[in-house]
Amino acid sequence: MNLAGHSEATARRGLELNPFRGLRYDPDRVGSLAAVTSPPYDVVVRPDGVYHLQSADPHNIVRLILPQDTTPSARNERAADTLHRWLDEGILNADSEPGLYVYEQRDDADRLLQRGLIGALRLTEPSEGVVLPHEDVMPHIVADRAALMRATSANLEPLLLTYRGDGDTADVVERTAEREPLLSTTTEDGYGHRLWSITDPAELARVQTDLSQHQALIADGHHRWATYLRLRAEHPSPGPWDYGLVLLVDTLRYPLRVRAIHRLLHTLPIADALAALHGLFRVRRLDVPLPDALKALAEAAETGNAFLLAGDGSFHLVDQPAPELLARTVPEDRPALWRTLDATVLHATLLEHVWRIPEDSPTHIAYIHDTAATVEKAERGGGTAVLMHPVHEEVVRDLARQGVTMPRKSTSFGPKPASGLVLRTLEF
Repeated sequence: MNLAGHSEATARRGLELNPFRGLRYDPDRVGSLAAVTSPPYDVVVRPDGVYHLQSADPHNIVRLILPQDTTPSARNERAADTLHRWLDEGILNADSEPGLYVYEQRDDADRLLQRGLIGALRLTEPSEGVVLPHEDVMPHIVADRAALMRATSANLEPLLLTYRGDGDTADVVERTAEREPLLSTTTEDGYGHRLWSITDPAELARVQTDLSQHQALIADGHHRWATYLRLRAEHPSPGPWDYGLVLLVDTLRYPLRVRAIHRLLHTLPIADALAALHGLFRVRRLDVPLPDALKALAEAAETGNAFLLAGDGSFHLVDQPAPELLARTVPEDRPALWRTLDATVLHATLLEHVWRIPEDSPTHIAYIHDTAATVEKAERGGGTAVLMHPVHEEVVRDLARQGVTMPRKSTSFGPKPASGLVLRTLEF
């Protein structure tokens, strides 16, 4: 089906998810499909995670999404050369006809099953109310991702969107999942992954008609979405840059899990961080294992803002901020729901006013999904780990519908799609 084949009136009603010719690994040319996959680029703990994935298979997708070289331009050129070489050698092949892809993630031990649709989504501005962002982005990351996409002319990994439908699209997804999949693999984290293609015109039409009545929330991938919009503005329209690769999940059928993203403050020793809190927050030392410390954080977060600091072999529960401090540091031009978020207090009060840490400087701060890794890096590097408690999805959606963005890296929705199962080139 033609990407530009829908009327403008239809496009403006809601989501327009289009089929595309997916690029997929030839299973006979790689060690295993599991060995060539990766978590999304921003979840990989660098450099340890990059080295681990590179050693798993010489064709691991991390060589495209996180290329390694001496300069940014050299890294992007290396990724482009690698992608074209893999295409020439048949490591990656384009499917013979365009389709939407049903993607399933399963973890029986964790009683988790998630299914969604991967497709090329027509890009819209936030003002159109079709795709709702909920977090701010960091300009340097958008610039980095944009340079990589320009060099490769490809969407290398889908971002994650959610909508609430439970209609025709969900029925098509469920029926498709009863067929033999295009691929099936289990990654080292225990998750099973299966992929199917929908190419039947009638089924595609049902999906597109249904989705045209819905809006979506960006669950994961704000920087890639901002990158899509930047690159669309740079290229003539209509064209392939008017669309971006996404995984769309119906959370009425498959609710996502929301986890926190933690902060690692490279240049702030834990002793200095704690000293600066004197008289501003309540601080309690916890000489307990990490699971118990996180439980204490969850309990404290039920009644107000709370954080867990680490870096010296112990945990420090920080809560009960002084009301005067919050009144002085938290902006008043946002809804009360936004002003009371832990991420708001962390960025507006702690980072900006108490610790004076620039939130957009990789030299000073890193955003890490893995809790234990954040603590380990703080202890090893002499910095401070700030562990967060996750916010509820309903809060995220409520703020997004009001047009209010949360502080950057406030949430981690999951499970996230594995990178490397299906890619989209913009060259054909």
